[in-house]
Amino acid sequence: MLKLNLQFFKRLPAREKRITIPTLFTIARIILTPIIVGAMIMQQWGVAFVLFVIAALTDMIDGNLARYYGDHTFLGACLDPIADKFLLLSCFFTLAFVQSPLFTIPIWFVVLVLFKELLLIGSAVAFYLIKGHIEVKPRLLGKLTAVVQMGFIIWLFACYFFRWVPIRTYYFMLVVLVVMIFASLIQYLMIGWRWFCEDDNET
Repeated sequence: MLKLNLQFFKRLPAREKRITIPTLFTIARIILTPIIVGAMIMQQWGVAFVLFVIAALTDMIDGNLARYYGDHTFLGACLDPIADKFLLLSCFFTLAFVQSPLFTIPIWFVVLVLFKELLLIGSAVAFYLIKGHIEVKPRLLGKLTAVVQMGFIIWLFACYFFRWVPIRTYYFMLVVLVVMIFASLIQYLMIGWRWFCEDDNET
């Protein structure tokens, strides 16, 4: 859990801003994202599939390495969710507008994912401006939603590459993702409201 405030930023020690091995894996995920998007635009679905799997693995590796070695830094904690959102949103946007060989991601789904992220970021900023600090703690449902989204994209790339057309599975997975996104959003908003009320009662 990270408690952020202005004094925290001013007094942030150098060790919290250093680039560790887990952070390098996170940075690799950020670097891979535009390459994956380029492969998607060029219809190189096999390349996109392999690179996205590698990017998804870096998401597992950086967190596990940080926990195993106890090598947590503020820089890594900030970059990890940014890398995840950058990867997922970039791929979903591209899938919505690129001319895919089979089925495309509907624009309304991309808008939903973007709306969720913007609402969470906006709520966090508003909470910080009102209270002067914010507590950041990833939730299991939120992480699980991100994992399922990554799995969905990997599955789509495989479908494009092998020319599979499992349309029923596609719509089923889309519905599952929508439910998980809404559930994750509601959970985070409820947690934020509870923090707001508890902090307000303490003052």
